[in-house]
Amino acid sequence: MAKKVEYIPRLFKQYKKTVVPAMIKKFEYKNIMQVPKLDKISINIGFGNAKEEPASFKNAQEEIRTITGQQPVVTRAKKAISNFKIRQGDPVGCYVTLRRSKMYEFMDRLISTAFPRVRDFSGMPDKAFDGRGNYSLGIKEQIIFPEINYDKVDKIRGMNITISTTAKTDAEAYELLSLFGFPFKRRPVKAETAGEKK
Repeated sequence: MAKKVEYIPRLFKQYKKTVVPAMIKKFEYKNIMQVPKLDKISINIGFGNAKEEPASFKNAQEEIRTITGQQPVVTRAKKAISNFKIRQGDPVGCYVTLRRSKMYEFMDRLISTAFPRVRDFSGMPDKAFDGRGNYSLGIKEQIIFPEINYDKVDKIRGMNITISTTAKTDAEAYELLSLFGFPFKRRPVKAETAGEKK
């Protein structure tokens, strides 16, 4: 019987081979267990009142399942909102939480395939950290993911993505994501003024 070869995501190999040594060098960790790593990635689509557009909501669920390879969980209103005709318990969105291999695969596709398909892309802002090493971003169009068939899209919809890490500071999380190839906007280099030391 042939031995089953365990699949290891490309980005996880990169983490072990290049990210860990670079993080240890920069932050001078004494123990390899101190090196931050990806913990989970959450992808969420908010939908307002999904009861009024059941077909569209079903399509949104199918799209997030196609993108992530995981069945989404339906989020429901915790309380009634009369202005939006939403009752407590009504479906208002869906989400998935990715871990381990699926998390690394999604991150890889986000960086190498999806971001380059964004029109006039100039990088992601580096101010969207939460102070605890987690980064959130918004995607305006689901069609940047190649898994989505544009001809079958009923409407353009966005999604929120939260990348959770084990980093204790935003600086560590920024460095971790940068080493994975996450495309942050380049910070402008301040021009030296006259008389300033070089």
